[in-house]
Amino acid sequence: MTELTRETLFNHSMQPENERLALLKQHFPNCFDKHGAFLPDKMAEILHSDGIQTKKEGYSLNWLGKSYAKLLKDTPPETLLAEDTEHNRQPENANSENLLIKGDNLEVLKHLKHAYKNQVKMIYIDPPYNTGSDGFVYQDDRKFTPEQLAELGGMDLDEAERILAFTAKKSNSHSAWLTFMYPRLYVARELLREDGVIFISIDDNEQAQLKLLCDDVFGEENFVTNFIWKSKLGKIGTTRTISTTHEYILCYSKNLLSLEFQMITTNQEGRRENLRQWGQADRREDRPSMYYPIEINGVSVLPIKDDGSDGRWRVGQETAKELLETGQLELISRNGNYQIYRNFPEHQSITSYESIISEEVGTTANGARTLNSLELNRVFDYSKSVDLIKFFIYLSKQENSLILDFFAGSGTTAHAVMQLNAEDGGHRRYICVQLPEETDKNSEAFKAGYKTIFDIAKARIEKAAAKIHAEHPDYSGDLGFKLFETVPLLAFQAALKTDFDPIQANLPYITDTTLSDEQLHTLLTTWRVYDGSRLPEKVQAIDLAGYTAYYCRNHLYLLASGFYSECVKALIEKLDNDKDFVPERIVLLSANIESAMQKELKQAVETYANKKGLNNLSVLARM
Repeated sequence: MTELTRETLFNHSMQPENERLALLKQHFPNCFDKHGAFLPDKMAEILHSDGIQTKKEGYSLNWLGKSYAKLLKDTPPETLLAEDTEHNRQPENANSENLLIKGDNLEVLKHLKHAYKNQVKMIYIDPPYNTGSDGFVYQDDRKFTPEQLAELGGMDLDEAERILAFTAKKSNSHSAWLTFMYPRLYVARELLREDGVIFISIDDNEQAQLKLLCDDVFGEENFVTNFIWKSKLGKIGTTRTISTTHEYILCYSKNLLSLEFQMITTNQEGRRENLRQWGQADRREDRPSMYYPIEINGVSVLPIKDDGSDGRWRVGQETAKELLETGQLELISRNGNYQIYRNFPEHQSITSYESIISEEVGTTANGARTLNSLELNRVFDYSKSVDLIKFFIYLSKQENSLILDFFAGSGTTAHAVMQLNAEDGGHRRYICVQLPEETDKNSEAFKAGYKTIFDIAKARIEKAAAKIHAEHPDYSGDLGFKLFETVPLLAFQAALKTDFDPIQANLPYITDTTLSDEQLHTLLTTWRVYDGSRLPEKVQAIDLAGYTAYYCRNHLYLLASGFYSECVKALIEKLDNDKDFVPERIVLLSANIESAMQKELKQAVETYANKKGLNNLSVLARM
């Protein structure tokens, strides 16, 4: 019998492993020395031998804390994900695919990236502007010594000490703001689809820095535009210089070659164009993901160039699939060669929108009026206009897509998604994340009973849903939402009485763990999202001779104590008799199941898998 595989989630004693670095080690192992240090000159030598030009000179944005920000993007979460089961079981929320998550957005993004990587079509965020009066301060409670930070971040001790000093003193400098934003944008990029797009509201305080930061994170070549939005009406204040009545919305794509925006409708005749890219950047190597077969009328077609070399399509696979489903692709044979053309319907314009946003989307005054209409008078300052967010959602195309806002504020993005769905029959879903930031005790919000900004967002979404339902009584779309929040990991470590050290030869079975049913459910939620299950997915309770296991997305979870030989027998019988029960991995909480039972389970499953020829069925012990 092979040894039982063991895993420790979110372990902080190990240096984080960057995914890109892991890919480099996999494909270019000779570009690392025996200590694992990357050798850029060696990589340049290999690339040069393949005819790829490299440059030693370049332009980049640097600031005090950049090394720390890069470290933060890869460190594991310090929290678990907990579900508000009472809220989520309510009839209006039970089948909802919308999410409102309470917690630090960097923590939440790190949890989401396992299940939502390459899934988000559009991100809109309205981060703190660092005006000096908007309440932004950078304070980090992660506990590193200067020596630890220097080692983990690859910096000298002096730089580590300076970074820890400004992260502890509630700084609101440019460096602090960039350190705050970098890891959040980096992880957010991983969530975007290939044809995904992000919109970021900002003003003059950090606009210049944000542009350079986004060039660093998304790539300068994926910059789309810098929208100008008239956010205020008339002159503001008594300034003797210029009255600033606008804000910016920076727009970047995940991959500009895959991005398509909604166009303005005009009365034009239909047209047809070859789906294969022609001319500039038409080679397969220019965009490998755009080289794939399209099957139409029983014929599989690849984007082959006239000279016989590999080309690329103009659109990504998801868009091509939608065009096929809507009958907009046509197979044409010319001189024995197949080509695919895209037919544009009549009246579909090729006219694009402008970067100066129409005043029809409203200003912050419209945002305030919307809150007033929901009986949320003066509880939130400078709420964005619903029509502004609707414009960006509409611009991003696709009526069945996932929208993310991880600076949710008063919940305008959630409101906009529901409103637009009700108006055009779309099936968009949202994920909104908001920190439970306390409201000022002298504020109207606090007086109205809203102790945190999160409370305002939750109330606003509920009130907006009710208003939309009243205005669209025939609409049967999703107006509910599920609630989750981050909770500290330390409480679970204490209950398990372990320091989660993965170096132990055998993770112990502890007979007196004090995890409650609610805490076990929190572990289940965190684990299944880590294993690729989206938060709204259904979890099936499985009875194994009186022991309750949980089944979700081909994973069976054994969390509670009381798992014995009768349960192993029941599991094998269910595997043998239930065709709908096909787990690929059985994950158990090591602290709650005796070591002997872990081995018995492993042996039984391994024997059954060998007998049935199931090469993908495995058992994992997790802490």
